[in-house]
Amino acid sequence: MKNLLITTLLIVFTAIGATAQKQEVFAPDGKAIKGYDAVAFFKESKPVKGFDSLSYMYKDVQWLFSSRANLETFKADPGHYAPQYGGYCAYGTAEGHKAPTQTDTWTIVNDKLYFNYNMKVKQTWLKDQPALIEKADSQWPVVKQQE
Repeated sequence: MKNLLITTLLIVFTAIGATAQKQEVFAPDGKAIKGYDAVAFFKESKPVKGFDSLSYMYKDVQWLFSSRANLETFKADPGHYAPQYGGYCAYGTAEGHKAPTQTDTWTIVNDKLYFNYNMKVKQTWLKDQPALIEKADSQWPVVKQQE
């Protein structure tokens, strides 16, 4: 009986983990960009925390904003302001896998928002951005389907 319970729990937790990883947008807590305002990266050139009271559902996750104006801007063109590769690590995507990201690793290149796993990975990514972006762009249709 105990083994059956353990096996059942393992199956449930595996299923939950697979669903979370299969998301197109990196949002482990259900909030894209860990609750930061996607538009603020473009308008204020820095990470700005959003408010739960200013939220919008896009691609099955909650996006938070620091102002009503930023919320409306995002709603008008979410594809422009949402980070590339669903907010997963740009370098990891180029390498063919999903990797979580840290908000302070943000970069805007050609009016597109990118994140990386950590600052060390960001430094590697910055050394060959154009080639890595091209590679990640071609990999993303397959990578976004990964668990």
